[in-house]
Amino acid sequence: MDPVEDLAVELRDRLLREVAIDDGPDDLTDRIRRLVEREAAVLPADTREALCARIAERSFGLGPLEPLLADPEVDEIMVGGTRPVWVERHGRLEPTTVRFAREDDLRHAIERILAPVGRRVDEAEPLCDARLPDGSRVNVVLPPLAVDGPQLTIRRFRSRPLLADELVARGSWPAGTRELLHAAVRQRLNVLVCGGTGSGKTTTLGALSAFVGPDERIVTIEDTAELRLQQPHVVRLEARPASVEGRGEVTIRRLVRNALRMRPDRIVVGEVRGPEALDMLAAMSSGHDGSLCTVHASSTHEALRRLEVLALMADVGLPHAAVREQVAAAIDLVVHQARHADGSRRVVQVAEVRRRDDGSAEPVELLRTDESSRPTWRHPEDPRLRAAVAAVAP
Repeated sequence: MDPVEDLAVELRDRLLREVAIDDGPDDLTDRIRRLVEREAAVLPADTREALCARIAERSFGLGPLEPLLADPEVDEIMVGGTRPVWVERHGRLEPTTVRFAREDDLRHAIERILAPVGRRVDEAEPLCDARLPDGSRVNVVLPPLAVDGPQLTIRRFRSRPLLADELVARGSWPAGTRELLHAAVRQRLNVLVCGGTGSGKTTTLGALSAFVGPDERIVTIEDTAELRLQQPHVVRLEARPASVEGRGEVTIRRLVRNALRMRPDRIVVGEVRGPEALDMLAAMSSGHDGSLCTVHASSTHEALRRLEVLALMADVGLPHAAVREQVAAAIDLVVHQARHADGSRRVVQVAEVRRRDDGSAEPVELLRTDESSRPTWRHPEDPRLRAAVAAVAP
């Protein structure tokens, strides 16, 4: 730690002992300046200015994280105790020179982040997931679960969602993908987006949802609300974890069931990860066609198998064969999204779903891309997609 940092920590602690309870930001700024002029008058003027700025960062705001939060190119911020902070820019992780001087400073920053949303973490409840007012997602893990000090992860919210044309321009959607997926949504196919963590599933789901017409009622259901659809008739539902006392939990499954009573034209589930899969499949195959969801899986085959496993978690006594048939009846199209070594996120495969003789679902490839994102096409059997593929496929 440099001497100015040491002095900033010492003076910040002294400031907090002197501050009045009704002091606002302007009062604090004046107090900081007077404190620095009194205690560090021998330092050069530019050093005193830097010292004032560091004390202010640690007194209100989020301390050393403020420059990272102000950087529009930072998508994710990862803090681990007093070690250097890591960030994700353009899909790639990189270390920074930013760090917290003390774990107490990091804990104070965590408290300031969570206070506006009515959440808290402590030794009794050392885990927390929260959505900030601007839509950013926050995850906190405290010791003793976090062995090397408090862990804070902030996933920045993009104020304007990326639309299909932008994803094509960035190379995230290969040539022709927009036309195929637009046709799938407008023709009311049930679409499943799959991929690994950080592969861009939610971004693609948002772009697909933007194809839905303005005259339709859309109900979105998420663990933590991220989707921001622009249509005029959107209802956003968000799951709620149990309180410290173990009460008040509202699960994704309960929200899916409730959504069926809300007269939706489309249901969009941010990520299917539990027994709600059975309710989602039932909705898709019984009148709520054109619905969209994502699942964590590394291929189109695995995505369909995973849906089967998740649906069986509902434990309602359905035989496995019946669940397999329900997956085959419900899902029309699977989009596989992947994150590559260079940090880019791209659609690498699109498959239509056909029913095998045993009733199970089989993904049949319509589109695959190679390392350079060149697409290879296969013409679909589904008549709702033939025109779209014929227009873009060689």
